[in-house]
Amino acid sequence: MAGAVVALADVPDPVFASGAVGEGFAIDPTEGSFRSPVDGQLILVAKTLHAFAVRTDAGAEILVHIGVDTVKLKGAGFTAHCAKGQRVQQGDVIISCDLEQMADLVPSMITPVLVTNGADFAISTPEAGAPEGSAIITVRKK
Repeated sequence: MAGAVVALADVPDPVFASGAVGEGFAIDPTEGSFRSPVDGQLILVAKTLHAFAVRTDAGAEILVHIGVDTVKLKGAGFTAHCAKGQRVQQGDVIISCDLEQMADLVPSMITPVLVTNGADFAISTPEAGAPEGSAIITVRKK
């Protein structure tokens, strides 16, 4: 997604900032198209459309959690473009929203991108300031 890379520790939610959900990074989005960060199968599209997860062919499970406290919106303002079980490619739009409208309704639109089964994988340190479209972390099976 378009936006600035943010360290996980700087996410304004203690559960994500602590790494309790998984290792990764976050994006402070500049537009409202939330895209698959990897090729794989869509294993979760939350009923409230605030999050989705993709499992890569190597088995890494990548969770994209759109904003902070967005679950409380119960799906209002979000549009799903793909369904659970669908095969997706890196860059496919999974969920979209009007970013400006959402920003007024929640504490933050900073979006954690996490490897939720990281114990099985070696994960590189996030690279702040990576050019748009480039890899921010690398995930390899141990």
